[in-house]
Amino acid sequence: MDLRRKIVEAVWRGMSKAEAARAFGVGISSVKRYVKMAREGESLVPKKAPGKERKLDQGATRLLEEDLHRRPEATYRQRARLLFELLGVQVSEATLCRAVRRLGYTRKKISDRERTRRVVESGLEDFGCRGSRY
Repeated sequence: MDLRRKIVEAVWRGMSKAEAARAFGVGISSVKRYVKMAREGESLVPKKAPGKERKLDQGATRLLEEDLHRRPEATYRQRARLLFELLGVQVSEATLCRAVRRLGYTRKKISDRERTRRVVESGLEDFGCRGSRY
């Protein structure tokens, strides 16, 4: 039986609203709201939470997680492009950052030494990178 229904029935059986609030571990305002809703014949089913819906639905989130496994070095911009090309979903890098964090991943920073090694290996050491005059 739903907790809200139990609260309403307890109040209808004679329990005070304050007692019901303490007994069920909810606020007095919630008890009053549930009793009022039941009295007016409204459903006690919780309503949808307010706010905007997430841009990344379950399918997009699964795709993002697969991409995190396949391409751990990809940037948020590259991931955003992938989601747009495959699903037509346009998201910001900040949205992706929050989604990745919700999935339990953390941003892996590379050391200066590793970054320098990657720049040297890619042949870009003379193109505006650390140590260059230009």
